[in-house]
Amino acid sequence: VPFLHFELCYYQAIDYAIAHGLARVEAGAQGEHKLARGYEAVPTYSAHYIANESFRSAVADFLERETQAMEREIEFLGDMAPFKKG
Repeated sequence: VPFLHFELCYYQAIDYAIAHGLARVEAGAQGEHKLARGYEAVPTYSAHYIANESFRSAVADFLERETQAMEREIEFLGDMAPFKKG
């Protein structure tokens, strides 16, 4: 069924939030296509424990660089958001 994914995963969530007075809907991580469906890019967070110290250090190094890249991406996507500013 064309667009069924968007109907179920996005539009129904928005309708539910409006009907129940919810202030926000979390659409999940990733996906520039969400801008066209009314979702703005926002940071998402997760917490994981990595037991191996060497691997944990490598992941921490990557995440430090990835965080900076995501902040720039969110700012860039914010300029394309479908909502009026200010």
